[in-house]
Amino acid sequence: MKTLLTCLGIALIAGGTFAANAPLQLSLTPDIALVDRSETVEGLILNIWGENQQSALALGLVNGSTGDSKGLSLAFILNYADNYTGVQWASVNYTKGDFLGWQNGFVNYTDGRMKGLQTGLVNYAGDLTGLQFGFVNYAENAETGVQIGLVNLLPANAWFTALPDELAPGMVLVNWRF
Repeated sequence: MKTLLTCLGIALIAGGTFAANAPLQLSLTPDIALVDRSETVEGLILNIWGENQQSALALGLVNGSTGDSKGLSLAFILNYADNYTGVQWASVNYTKGDFLGWQNGFVNYTDGRMKGLQTGLVNYAGDLTGLQFGFVNYAENAETGVQIGLVNLLPANAWFTALPDELAPGMVLVNWRF
């Protein structure tokens, strides 16, 4: 164990010496990591807290993804991204831009276009194309979307005037817009 910790320490101190598109990232924080945060990681990422552009499997407490990242991101606390394609599972998932894939957690938040599936207690999408399944679902707008939950809010909808294409701005159990 002592040898493993020594090797990990040496690897972290030597961070930044690898070329772009590194196959492995080990990160205590974004600034204390095997690979500099400005580099792209294509492979495996193990984080306490990390932040890289990636095409990878990311495992950690807090996983940060910059630029247009993709892959499978599993975090105990938080996944955050600029734009992400793939799967994000954490207590909280936050995407500043666009998300394509599946977000699963207590809170899922995509500020831009969310295309795919959100499953959680609270789901938010700026522009929904897909399915939100949770207790509270909110989509600022929906091109084609369905919400299933206790409270479903689609403020762009009108009250029952455009059936069957859209239901209402707020509904219990189910809401949609096509």
